[in-house]
Amino acid sequence: FVGKERGPTLLEVLLEALELGLLVATSASVAMLALAVRRQRDERRELLIDLESARTEGERWRARAQNHVNGVAAAIGDEFRRWQLTEAEAAVGWFVLKGLSHKEIATLRGTSEATVRQQAHTAYEKAGLKGRAAFCAYFLEDLLPSAANGAGSADETRQAEGLSLN
Repeated sequence: FVGKERGPTLLEVLLEALELGLLVATSASVAMLALAVRRQRDERRELLIDLESARTEGERWRARAQNHVNGVAAAIGDEFRRWQLTEAEAAVGWFVLKGLSHKEIATLRGTSEATVRQQAHTAYEKAGLKGRAAFCAYFLEDLLPSAANGAGSADETRQAEGLSLN
């Protein structure tokens, strides 16, 4: 056997080819994974930028809307003063506008439900309105879409339905 070099067997060649194929496949997979991680990192960065932009825009919108809300609240307060509502009647009026029941208002104010009902009734009378729905509609009707947006004015709606707030 001395001096005779034997060449690789078919099995050895196949095993070497398999090792080489696995090495190439692993290298390609690692490269693809690295690209996917980079893409995800870039997408995350873009999403964070978009989120920050949306937050900033949301804060600006809330600030603009707050001015309107403050204006509406001031106008409602002016109307309560014009109607000469007492402090208790005005407080009940605010809670009514927020949609609370007489029972809920009584609990919050530490009074009886009958007292709240009487204060609400007196506020409606001082305003010249027939009840809770008319009281709420008095303030809300101008905040809702106009006829140009597919809804008639409150007066047109009442005329069509034969209703009146007064």
